Amino acid sequence: MSATDATTGSAAAAAASDERLRRWRLVLGGGPEEGTGRPLTGTDAAMDGALAALYGSGDGKERRSGRRSAGLEGSAPSVARWLGDIRTYFPASVVQVMQRDAFERLGLSALLLEPEMLEAVEADVHLVGTLLSLNKAMPETTKETARAVVRKVVEDLERRLATRTRSTLTGALDRSARISRPRHRDIDWDRTVRANLKNYLPEYGTVVPERLIGYGRAARSVKKDVVLCVDQSGSMAASVVYASVFGAVLASMRSIAARLVVFDTSVVDLTDQLDDPVDVLFGTRLGGGTDINRALAYCQSQITRPADTVVVLISDLYEGGIRDEMLKRVASMKASGVQFVTLLALSDEGAPAYDREHAAALAALGAPAFACTPDLFPEVMAAAIEKRPLPVPADI
Repeated sequence: MSATDATTGSAAAAAASDERLRRWRLVLGGGPEEGTGRPLTGTDAAMDGALAALYGSGDGKERRSGRRSAGLEGSAPSVARWLGDIRTYFPASVVQVMQRDAFERLGLSALLLEPEMLEAVEADVHLVGTLLSLNKAMPETTKETARAVVRKVVEDLERRLATRTRSTLTGALDRSARISRPRHRDIDWDRTVRANLKNYLPEYGTVVPERLIGYGRAARSVKKDVVLCVDQSGSMAASVVYASVFGAVLASMRSIAARLVVFDTSVVDLTDQLDDPVDVLFGTRLGGGTDINRALAYCQSQITRPADTVVVLISDLYEGGIRDEMLKRVASMKASGVQFVTLLALSDEGAPAYDREHAAALAALGAPAFACTPDLFPEVMAAAIEKRPLPVPADI
């Protein structure tokens, strides 16, 4: 190895070591006990300050000594500056996490009632949920800004989800219309073979299909009724946002009659607002108790074609109403031909805390309860429309 190569290798190793120390210093937050001895300057110092303002603890003396401490202190100007800083130094996905932590750890939700604060934040589903929970306390001067923030998030979600949802469900609606004289390209070969097994000819090793089973093509008339019954308790905020978007997408399809019902201890039918999911969201009131039985009673009263109806209950199943009546209603709907789907959450966050006893009882009725991501929701609905097994995660 030449002297030049050795020098280059030593420099690279030193740079890698310095980068490791830098990262550890940002993680540990400084102070004499962190042990890196690595000072921060420029952008690194600013990033560390933004992290310290949120994730530190202690009094002013500790802050002056270099330890991290919570430094936003509920001041609107300092919070606005901090929101600007984190958007400068971190990617949007990290900014959203830090904003959510700030609202939870430092009690900054009330500051969202100020229009200038709303303009500074990074909009996402969780922010929308926070705004909806503050809706009743929001002054008129803030409401238009809040609606603009909510609309931006909703439109982003629609662009992401609408096309795939429509294409998946259109295919499911076509396949759900079984016919006995299909065109060749529409033959369902699996069902055709099963229906004609009695015509198996062993000498030829083949089945003679006397009866063909195939897919029809969904006409423009309504083929399926879909009822989204959504728990609007505070823990279900993200699910309410996604459900309103999917409700609007379903309502835009000619072959589906969509209904959106939200509930806490009372029940509100928001179907007539489905053309604008922002209106739907501002028609909800996050928080309060839960009466699933009452909500299902209302949904059941709206069903006129049970064999062509899919009911989707989105709830963590913490029932404040009459448990046995709730289960009887589910059993009754399923017995009448309704496809019943139970989602513990409709979000990207995984399974929430939920009532396991109620989930087990619903599973025993043939309505397994599971969390569903927005990307999986079209597949769940397609399976329900076609009356085939739901794509339930293996760990449920």
